[in-house]
Amino acid sequence: MTSARATYETLELEEPRPGILLVRLNRPEVRNAISTQMGRDVLAVFSGLVADPGPWRCVVMTGAGDRAFCAGVDLKERRGMSDEAWHRQHRLFERMMLSILDCPLPVIAAVNGAAFAGGCEFVLLCDFAYAVPTARFALTEVTIGIMPGGGGTQTLQRRIGYGRAAEVILTGRPFSAQDAFDWGLVNRLCEPDALIREALDTAEAIARNAPLSVRQAKRSMLLGANMDLRTGMFFEIDAYNQLVHTEDRREGINAFNEKRTPVYRGR
Repeated sequence: MTSARATYETLELEEPRPGILLVRLNRPEVRNAISTQMGRDVLAVFSGLVADPGPWRCVVMTGAGDRAFCAGVDLKERRGMSDEAWHRQHRLFERMMLSILDCPLPVIAAVNGAAFAGGCEFVLLCDFAYAVPTARFALTEVTIGIMPGGGGTQTLQRRIGYGRAAEVILTGRPFSAQDAFDWGLVNRLCEPDALIREALDTAEAIARNAPLSVRQAKRSMLLGANMDLRTGMFFEIDAYNQLVHTEDRREGINAFNEKRTPVYRGR
């Protein structure tokens, strides 16, 4: 189980409000670039949440400092890297990205600066994002002889449509926070001193809801999106039916009728 008290070389974990895990990418001296160690750390945190969400109801991911959310993979670490070492590192990064995708809890990106390449892919693997107006986004991989390898070719087009995604990926050109908002990649633009507070306010609203309901709804949306509509609706019904027998379902109905705040226990 992931603990806010755990220590990681490249991450800071906090519990700023009950049930909310704040994950801060913490390499501000290199714009929070993704090193091999960060790959290990992020994988450890999110694979722990996949295995056992424990007391957590929602996750907020952000970057340390005010320059960048995440500048992508640390290319200085990759300088002179052998093909074998490159493949070994990328296999780690693949597992890291999939652990975020597989997280049963809602994950909110609080984008405090540039989100380039792998950093942009982090944002795209979160359920939704808030950003400061000065944030910049890009998938720059084709400009350095590779291509997005952390899900970008799949996640970006699902967010903003094929045409816009093709332009972004094939040119490698950055785009603004306003563009990201207009295209639906970012849900809200927040002033820098309000970004984390607004993300936590939303996380807190999620955390007040029945946790099993939230997880099932997320699962239904993510998996159902790849099905035809009729199959997706049947999948939703199966997910719904799994909640009928829960204590939280009975608590929610009782609290509504008794005009009181429900106390959900995730059972």
